[in-house]
Amino acid sequence: MKTPDATAIIDLRHISMAFAKPSGEPLQVLGDIDVSLRNGEILGLLGRSGSGKSTLLRIAGGLIAPTAGEVLYRGAPLHGPSEGIAVVFQTFALFPWLTVLENVEAGLDALRLSRDDARRRAEAAIDLIGLDGFQSAYPRELSGGMRQRVGFARALVTEPSVLLMDEPFSALDVLTAETLRSEFLDLWSRRQLPTKSVLLVTHNIEEAVLMCDRIIILSSHPGRIVADIPVALTQPRNRLDAAFHELVDQIYSVMTAHPTTPGHATAPSYGGVARALPMAPVSQLSGLMERLAAPPCHGCASLARLATILSSPADNILPLAEALRILGFAEVAGGTLELSETGLAFARGGTEERKRLFAEQLRRRVPLASHIRLVLDEREGHRAPRLRFETELEDHLTRHDAERTLRTVIGWGRYAELFSYDDHHRMFAAPAVDADQGAR
Repeated sequence: MKTPDATAIIDLRHISMAFAKPSGEPLQVLGDIDVSLRNGEILGLLGRSGSGKSTLLRIAGGLIAPTAGEVLYRGAPLHGPSEGIAVVFQTFALFPWLTVLENVEAGLDALRLSRDDARRRAEAAIDLIGLDGFQSAYPRELSGGMRQRVGFARALVTEPSVLLMDEPFSALDVLTAETLRSEFLDLWSRRQLPTKSVLLVTHNIEEAVLMCDRIIILSSHPGRIVADIPVALTQPRNRLDAAFHELVDQIYSVMTAHPTTPGHATAPSYGGVARALPMAPVSQLSGLMERLAAPPCHGCASLARLATILSSPADNILPLAEALRILGFAEVAGGTLELSETGLAFARGGTEERKRLFAEQLRRRVPLASHIRLVLDEREGHRAPRLRFETELEDHLTRHDAERTLRTVIGWGRYAELFSYDDHHRMFAAPAVDADQGAR
């Protein structure tokens, strides 16, 4: 096992990043980030959607330039990609017309090696990552896990000092991800990798605790560092250990906290209309409230325990917990989710009672839903195009967050019968309009 020291390989100093909104105004994604990647460590960047994790990783790799601040690589300013830094992306990003060997060799193009040297290094990387025998296979012949192995081999073939990994296991099924994760840690522990340090972006809390020596937690909108947590557990780590669970609970507590200090709010103001909403289907919210209301939880449980009870990854629970908090069906504090009286009533109610409660909470607690209904009520014909609300949201959110927020509010509004939505025509309508059309 490599022991981290205080020597910084990459220094991110006062990093801020903003992108232009459709209106031309800046949308801040990262705010005043100070962090160092140390020699010999696996550093995790953990945060929810909108925290700017992947953006920060790309800045650290010289793939994009920050709007403010500087990046130092081995003490010198970094301007653009460096030979000593390699990236493994979430998507496999392979050339479909090249074989496994040719895809790996493509990672060496910038080094201008001789053909023999490139072939030797590519075959060594393929063997190291467990793909020996598949050199002549094309990506279409490989499983998702094997394609990601090619991605790892292509990054490692350059013998980088720093390996940046952007959610490299998230596109894989659970068992394949677990296998690749374990094999990577085994190679790292036995010092078989040329890499001195690793920066891992993840939204999976348990993955961060399993792999990392230190975990940076980012807030959202914009991304700022809210915690820097050392992981003192020895490798290999056991998910069943009490110390492992304590650390997972601590991280849940940090990630579900809701800062109130200026500049650290987790959502834009704009009267609340442009507040980013998590992806949380009503069916999953209903199921979670039912399980939480029933024994052994009786209305209250830690998020880590819920993840175990539901056999669901920890990162799937967070957006549901956040949605319940927004809707007033539950409170989240210290990594614990507790149903409110309204949440308990919903869990115990019948279909019509649930719809009534959901509609009341949606109108009262989600300004965007009330805003859409008000626009529909005031318009002649009681209709409004999706573009009308997309444009409004994109003045305050990223395009991704605006799209996700609209998808969420459409699902919630349909269930509550607050409004309907025709995806073919991309049109919202008040329920009475659909009823009138159906009677014709």
